Amino acid sequence: MNRKKISTEKAPAAIGPYSQGIVAGGFLFASGQIPIDPASGEIVAGGIAQQAEQAIINAGAVLAAAGADYTKVVKTTCFLADINDFAAFNAVYEKYFTEKPARSCVAVRQLPKNVLCEVEVMAWLG
Repeated sequence: MNRKKISTEKAPAAIGPYSQGIVAGGFLFASGQIPIDPASGEIVAGGIAQQAEQAIINAGAVLAAAGADYTKVVKTTCFLADINDFAAFNAVYEKYFTEKPARSCVAVRQLPKNVLCEVEVMAWLG
């Protein structure tokens, strides 16, 4: 199978031994994106709304680097540090994922760099 690594400076660099995304079999499998401003390398200030916005924008940058956009997303996995942020997270999420892809959204004990959310996408490139 042909695989292509996706990398863009418009999303935060990987903070471990992984790629921002891999294209294989007509799909983009993107690593989870956290709310780091790629220009500054800093976690965005504010609460869940601001952090969700940045995490989703970062996911969009990986999508764009693979030649896709939010409308091509078929599945998302969303991680929240606090399930009480679910409604506020959804308010931001629905602005970007208008095609309503399949989704899992779970609360976890802790996320990298103690952020409030992380967003992972899979997109069909065909």
